[in-house]
Amino acid sequence: MPHIKNYMEEIVFNLMKDVLEDINMCTCEKCILDIAAIALNDLPPKYIVTEKGELYSKINALKQQFEVDVIAAITKAAVLVKRKPRHE
Repeated sequence: MPHIKNYMEEIVFNLMKDVLEDINMCTCEKCILDIAAIALNDLPPKYIVTEKGELYSKINALKQQFEVDVIAAITKAAVLVKRKPRHE
């Protein structure tokens, strides 16, 4: 059954690991999700209707178009979270 998906979420999570390797910071689930939420709020949503399995081919084709903006948004979000993590 088709469903609607904001593929920007997938792009953010696909690129986040590489971006965060360059920044010495906490990578616990809470920090990762905070970074993703902040980054996604700075990026335009990109909704697609997809069947299972079709999603990844669409994401890979479209990822390059947004990669620079996504990396910038993740980096900005990571700096904010690193400055004020929501845990000890």
